Amino acid sequence: MTALSKAKSNRPSLVDQAYGRIKKRILGNRYQPNLRVLEQDLASDLGMSRTPVREALIRLEQEGLVEVLPRRGMRVLPISPGDMREIYEVLTSLESAAAERLAERRPGEKEIAPLIEAVEQMDVALEERKLEAWADADERFHRGLLELAGNRRLTAMALTVFDQVHRARMVTLHMRPLPLRSNEDHRALVQAILKGDGESARRIHREHRKTAMNLLTEILAQHDLSEL
Repeated sequence: MTALSKAKSNRPSLVDQAYGRIKKRILGNRYQPNLRVLEQDLASDLGMSRTPVREALIRLEQEGLVEVLPRRGMRVLPISPGDMREIYEVLTSLESAAAERLAERRPGEKEIAPLIEAVEQMDVALEERKLEAWADADERFHRGLLELAGNRRLTAMALTVFDQVHRARMVTLHMRPLPLRSNEDHRALVQAILKGDGESARRIHREHRKTAMNLLTEILAQHDLSEL
């Protein structure tokens, strides 16, 4: 394979590009819940034909982010507080299993450096009251935990539901107290992993996610946000 052909093979396909750009707009709430967009309008906006857009929408529908409307495009699916609780229950189970699996391998600090760095970045973000930076570091921690666990199927399943709660977390980011407890939980989890204590790692992470779920659903109820 020539250098040129190799470079071409590494480029994201038009379907991947369409998928990534539409998904980013949904997760960033640029495309609001229940928004309907015609397929042709999406294609024009993205500067590509309708075929890759159509295939991208099918992928997004499989992930629970949109509803594909035949001959009409897509509708961004809302998430209710009830949906959120169900999603968090699934995510809690999967991530806690990942934490236990990783701890039982007894990794060293070098292997879990992405987790340690993410916690340090979360601490700095809170000191500077930069909640968006904190949320970015928090997301890197959780994604890193899943990837380091070494179970591809578990990671794929967890990331699907992870994306579904992202919108709600970002909408409520400035409605919640400073997440000091969250940072403490992350540090405790890192220590349990380094000690090889799988049972503690599972318990710490399960309680961490349960606390986050309860806080999020309470905020949604307080602000009368029936769907996101």
